Amino acid sequence: MTDDAAIYRAQRFGQASGLGAAPALVIVDFVEGFTDPAHFGGGNIRDAIAATVPLLAFARTEGWPVVHTRVVYADDGSDAGVFTWKVPALKTLTEVSPLSQIVPELAPAPGEYVLRKKGASAFFGTDLAGWLAMRRVDTVAVAGCTTSGCIRATVVDSLQHNFRTICLTDCVGDRALGPHEANLFDIGQKYADLMTGAALRAAWAART
Repeated sequence: MTDDAAIYRAQRFGQASGLGAAPALVIVDFVEGFTDPAHFGGGNIRDAIAATVPLLAFARTEGWPVVHTRVVYADDGSDAGVFTWKVPALKTLTEVSPLSQIVPELAPAPGEYVLRKKGASAFFGTDLAGWLAMRRVDTVAVAGCTTSGCIRATVVDSLQHNFRTICLTDCVGDRALGPHEANLFDIGQKYADLMTGAALRAAWAART
């Protein structure tokens, strides 16, 4: 990876987009099904949930807009697409399925947006970009799972909507650590700033 990193540096990848004046926290798919290796979980997802708990508390104290996402399909699968051909078990994530419920330690508070989605990105086929723009958000901090899937897709779309984007390295997780680490490297080079939850809290506290 050392030689690879040198190539990226020489080509001036990995520059910082920085922390703006109006952040939002987007927590992607931290639901019960992703805590259990028998379903969609494994790897470091449970650790990432634990690291997100203090960050969510901080965001609430600071009055940041907060979004929680869930993958939700109709009970009869009538709205399922090609994504479910690749991963048929996704169709079990219905509105009332225990697997699709947000984990208790990150339970949404009144006024926080619980967004249902059917694709990987929190932006695709949803009103998230407009919801954030209405609140004059300029920076999207992303936590959740999985790093190689819905986090990567959300981070890319956040950048493409011209939000400064921060991927919170200890607050994102994957069912396998190889894809987690590889995708964090690539995200940091091209799509988002990489920060821990503690570093983001400290950076924001230093500004106010």
